[in-house]
Amino acid sequence: MALQRGAVDAAAFASDIVLAPLDAWDRLAASFRSRSALQDDLLRLQQENRVLKGQSQRLASLLAENARYKALLNSAREIEDELIAAQITSLSPDPARHVVMLNKGAADGVQAGQPVLGAEGLIGQISLAGEYNSRAVLITDSAHALPVQINRSGLRAIAEGSGTIDRLVIRHLAATTDIRVGDLLVTSGLGGRFPHGYPVARVTDVDISPGDAFAVVSAAPSSALDRGRHVLVVERAPELTTAGAR
Repeated sequence: MALQRGAVDAAAFASDIVLAPLDAWDRLAASFRSRSALQDDLLRLQQENRVLKGQSQRLASLLAENARYKALLNSAREIEDELIAAQITSLSPDPARHVVMLNKGAADGVQAGQPVLGAEGLIGQISLAGEYNSRAVLITDSAHALPVQINRSGLRAIAEGSGTIDRLVIRHLAATTDIRVGDLLVTSGLGGRFPHGYPVARVTDVDISPGDAFAVVSAAPSSALDRGRHVLVVERAPELTTAGAR
C-alpha cells in the first residue's frame, strides 16, 4: 500500500514538472493578452478623448458665436431704421483690402452705400450689390473714409482706414484740438452716407510731435471687424451712395 502511495505521489510530481512550463506559458500568454487589451482600451480612450475635445471646442465656438449674434440682435432694438440680417460668406483674398462678401443682395433690399453694422457699431458699408449677394468695404480699408464727430465735444473730423484691421486714423487735426484717449467717435451724419450717432471707434492715441501744428489720432473700431459672421445692413438709401471710398 505504501508502495502504491509513493507511486501516485511520484506520478503527480512528474505531472507537475511536465505541466509547469505549460502553466507558465498560459500565464505569459494571459499577460500578453491583458497588456494588449489595455493598449486597445488606451487607444480607444485616447480616440474618444480627441472626439470629445473636438466636440467641446465646437460647442465653445457655437456658444461664442451665439453670444455675438445675441449682442447683434440686442443692438438692433436701438436702431429705428429697417435692418437686413446678413451673413459674411467670404473675405477678400487680397490682404491689403478689407472687403467681405455678404449673402444678401438687391433681391433682399441691399443697395450700394448702405451702412453695415456689427454688435458694437459701424463696421463698413455696401460697395456693390448683386442680385443675391453683395460686397462690403470695412471702415479700416485704406481706401475708405467717413465723417465722424467726437461724442464728448461734438468736434467733426474724417476717420480714414489705415489698412490695419484694428486701427483708424484721423489726420490734420490742430495740435490744440480737444481730443483725448478714450473719446468715442460716432458717425456725424454729414454727407448723407451714414445716419447720425452710430458708434465707430474709440481714440487710443493722440500723437503730437514737438513743433508740429497737427496731431495724428489713432482709434480702435468699436466692433471687432475680424470676428463674427453676422451683420446688419441698414435698409435706407443714402443721399450720396458713392461717397464711401476715396
